[in-house]
Amino acid sequence: SRISESRVQRKAPRLQFPSTIMAAVEDGPGMCFLSWKYSHYFSFVLEKDRNIVVNCTLCGGSKTLSTSKTSNSYLMKHLQKQHASTNLVEKEPVVGDSSSVDAIPAKQRKLDFGQPAAQSITQPQLHRLIARYVVEDMKPISTVESHAFRQLISHIPVRGRAGKAPSRKIFSSFLDQEYANMESELKNTLDMVEYISTTADIWTVHNKSFLGVTAHWINAQNMKREKAALACRRFMGRHTYDSIASELDNINSSHGLSFKITSTVTDNGSNFVKAFKVYQPAPESDDSESEEDGVTFVSIGDVLQNAADDADYAISLPPHQRCASHTMNLISCTDVEKWLLSEAATKTIYRSATTKCAGLWNKASRSTVAAEIVDDIIAKKLLVPCTTRWNSFYYALERISKIPVVELNTISSTLRLKCFNEREHQCIREYCAVMKPLTVALDILQGEDHCFYGTLLPTLESLMTKTLAIKNACTFTVSLLQAVKTRFAHVLGSEDALLAAVILPKFKLRTSATNTTQHAGSSKEDEFFSFEENEDIYATAEGEVAEYLKSGATGLDSLNHFPMIKKLSLKLNAATPSSAPVERLFSLGNLILTPKRNKLTDHKFEKLLLLRYNRWFDGTRVE
Repeated sequence: SRISESRVQRKAPRLQFPSTIMAAVEDGPGMCFLSWKYSHYFSFVLEKDRNIVVNCTLCGGSKTLSTSKTSNSYLMKHLQKQHASTNLVEKEPVVGDSSSVDAIPAKQRKLDFGQPAAQSITQPQLHRLIARYVVEDMKPISTVESHAFRQLISHIPVRGRAGKAPSRKIFSSFLDQEYANMESELKNTLDMVEYISTTADIWTVHNKSFLGVTAHWINAQNMKREKAALACRRFMGRHTYDSIASELDNINSSHGLSFKITSTVTDNGSNFVKAFKVYQPAPESDDSESEEDGVTFVSIGDVLQNAADDADYAISLPPHQRCASHTMNLISCTDVEKWLLSEAATKTIYRSATTKCAGLWNKASRSTVAAEIVDDIIAKKLLVPCTTRWNSFYYALERISKIPVVELNTISSTLRLKCFNEREHQCIREYCAVMKPLTVALDILQGEDHCFYGTLLPTLESLMTKTLAIKNACTFTVSLLQAVKTRFAHVLGSEDALLAAVILPKFKLRTSATNTTQHAGSSKEDEFFSFEENEDIYATAEGEVAEYLKSGATGLDSLNHFPMIKKLSLKLNAATPSSAPVERLFSLGNLILTPKRNKLTDHKFEKLLLLRYNRWFDGTRVE
């Protein structure tokens, strides 16, 4: 290979070449001969213009050969023809020997500043990385048997050998062991928590029913909300209240939570409501004990018989809390619509407007041509209501209310549907104006990380305040207010709900929602909570309560300075206002239990779902 002149000049002072050779080297091209692997069979004679003259040592005598400075092909042909019987041996470059003409400077090693060298890992670490990919992305376990996947894994360097994906059987056993480790660590974590709340619901999919339970608590060290999925078990048979109670009690006791749960949040289903009503523990009696200690003798046979008959009474469930989001959804979908259809002044116009909207939704969702027509006219898609999505009906009507009547009727006429008149469009706009505060409240109560039981009462008060503000503009605000007061009567009159709100720094003085130091949240939520200042509240508070109320901090971690209030907040605010977390658990389950995975066993499904929901493999580290 050719060496540049600058490099030769840099390396030349380290070698002592004869003057004739140095002249050739300084010109640059002569170095091609010196670095040639068979140059030791020739001796350099002189330089002649662009050529050099050498003498073949194998031929002997004074015969010379002339070759180009930039090519050794002529000399190679000479060796192949004249010395074909000679076993040619490549020379080894002599590094650092300045007395030799054949001394060639050592070639500098090139440094690669591109990608760093791959870091090798152990086989157990590789298994965890594969498990994280399969569990987090909800892939089938059979992925490890894919030829393309195994080929990909083979390029991952493992200490001592190439990476190798485990077989399906070994990988399944590995997931079972990781699930056992997760269960053990979860139980250890829950043992150290004093107050815990749970959410529960039943999910039916592919002709199967599953009972899901999630746990929620506040970390006493950093005062942050934490959660975990406890179970998503197959629920066999009818969904009767006693079966639900038995399974819930079994899940609670298996995790050691029978006496730690402050409340369990469920929807308003009659079976759940009755289960908690029947199997609530009896309140402790305040009657004083008799002064005389009496001894009563009973037959052991009667004791065993009564124990067998009263087995059901061993079940004990924690206090019940109805889902606030589900209750608000009942107000928006049932109570308000019932009032609108009961009044003669609103029945006709409301039914006519919603019927025409339903026609648009059906056309746009079932026909690609209709969807293209809508997109061409308004450059948007129509939102279609979904019965399982809260607020979906409101958002669908809101989208239509923002479309001008002219464009809306253009769409309707193009699709051969009845057009909207001004009264119908006005009815839709009024409906959205009245229902907007309720939808904002419902979205707030569906939160997890920054939503506590103490958020419920301020949310209801703000909802009623904002609804009263538009009372004169719309006709059915009175019915909405009445529905809120009726459905949430147990909350509006609850001392625990009031106390839970007070010991949340965000709502302690009912004015801190406008404080600029409020924790990060949506502007919609900040705007929703706006209360009038009342300086007379808590005027007689003393000690720690007084100092707490004077504090301007709004973060939950500020309770670390008030131990008694902190302990009370850990208990009352452990619960979430809604059962939305368990609904999110089922949403993940729907992505795992697909029709193509119909051979997945119930136990394996539960393990994969809980590993995913609890983010067990998120902490994978390659060291």
